Amino acid sequence: MFFNLPTLLTWARIAAIPLIVGVFYLPSLDGPTQNLLATWMFIVFALTDWADGYLARRLNQTSAFGAFLDPVADKFLVCACVLALVHMDRADVFVALIIIGREIAISSLREWMAIIGATKSVAVHMIGKLKTTVQMVAIPFLLFDGRLFGVIDTRLWGTWLIWIAAVLTVWSMVYYLQKALPEIRARAR
Repeated sequence: MFFNLPTLLTWARIAAIPLIVGVFYLPSLDGPTQNLLATWMFIVFALTDWADGYLARRLNQTSAFGAFLDPVADKFLVCACVLALVHMDRADVFVALIIIGREIAISSLREWMAIIGATKSVAVHMIGKLKTTVQMVAIPFLLFDGRLFGVIDTRLWGTWLIWIAAVLTVWSMVYYLQKALPEIRARAR
């Protein structure tokens, strides 16, 4: 189903990307306002990831297209925000290369495994979900770039979390490659 409520929420995540990044180019807003607005937009749109899956199951509106688009929207949102953070010197370019490189590699691996009929060997695992969760906490911390409740230094915590996410990103990539290796070896013969 190309247009149902869950899929529209997924499309909204993709549409949010230029809005979140564009906030930082509005000269009428000061830095802290830009940071706050981008943070809230990221949080709201990131929550649609949970909402679209929940609604698709609850309303019995799951579809192959929705299953395809959901992870694509997540990857676009995360990669765009990480690139914006690098541009604003809030994240290291090495972190961006790790995160974006892993997304490309694992997406390609999953596509190839689907072609050969071995998608179960690269099914989503808890380490991948943990990686995503840490990213989804680190990014708004780095977007906010200030003191939360006057106490929490979000840049410090966001930096630590984005590096932890980078480590989890490599770990999850190694895990998926190891799971796919038997199929890769079998096809290479």
